[in-house]
Amino acid sequence: MKFFVIGDVTVDHLYHLKHLPAPGEEVSPIRATMQPGGAGGTISVTLARLGHTVLLGARVGEDPFAEYALSKVRVSGVSEAAVQRDPELLTSTITVMQTPDGKRAMISYGGANRELDASKLKKKDIDGSDALIVSAYSLIGGPQREYAVKAMGMARKAGVPIFMDLGTGAVNSVGTGLMDTVLGSDYLLLNQHELLALTGTSSISTALLSLGKRGVQKVVVKVGAMGSIVWTPDETELIDAVKVADAVVDTTGSGDTFVAAFAHAVLGGTPLAGSALAANAAGVLSATSVGAQTREITAADLKALLPG
Repeated sequence: MKFFVIGDVTVDHLYHLKHLPAPGEEVSPIRATMQPGGAGGTISVTLARLGHTVLLGARVGEDPFAEYALSKVRVSGVSEAAVQRDPELLTSTITVMQTPDGKRAMISYGGANRELDASKLKKKDIDGSDALIVSAYSLIGGPQREYAVKAMGMARKAGVPIFMDLGTGAVNSVGTGLMDTVLGSDYLLLNQHELLALTGTSSISTALLSLGKRGVQKVVVKVGAMGSIVWTPDETELIDAVKVADAVVDTTGSGDTFVAAFAHAVLGGTPLAGSALAANAAGVLSATSVGAQTREITAADLKALLPG
């Protein structure tokens, strides 16, 4: 299968702390590392490792961080034909501070990603894809939003299914303003916080009902240790989390890996519940290594964890 992925490519600075610092407090990390990341990069790398052809639409600067941000993209065989270079802005960086109990704080610099030039989007790239995956960070604003919206319009005209990956930063920035744009997606994937913020509601059931009234047909809600919820107008099903032998050490990028594995399974003909189970497995596997793209997940890995 061929996927076109639109989303950020970043360099992640990861700090594992005993506790998040208070204003003015200086703390020393338990562990510190730098890793390639970003939703676009992580989804693309995961899909490529699962055996797909992937074209990534992103933008980086002309700086040393660009090569590092794209390092796993390049090694995994993702096409960089739609990756643009910005002569002025730096490659995006994200600082992530995380505690053992799962609390996180982040500093995100969109950088060159936000200037993704829509005039360089090629219709043939969308028409020739089996699916389009859009990270909602691409919809925050500016030229990158124009690029993503244009691609979604092309996909709808060509009958190419759209998978929309919401993100906490995107929802916090735009909130319910994202609603009209994401309504054009065939599959909407998000966590509980994002679901409530997107719909302006206070419960999962009310939020899903709200989306249904707006015409949304397929929603997958990531609910952490509980697994995920698959919703359609006809049914709602909790898909249990998958247990793995290795310890969870870093959840950075796990949600993006989840999205990639879900799309992989759906396009392979797996029903929604089975696709969500595969996504649960991929998400937890990715969290057993430090860094969004460190743990290589293959189709064999998923098969080994799933029933049947």
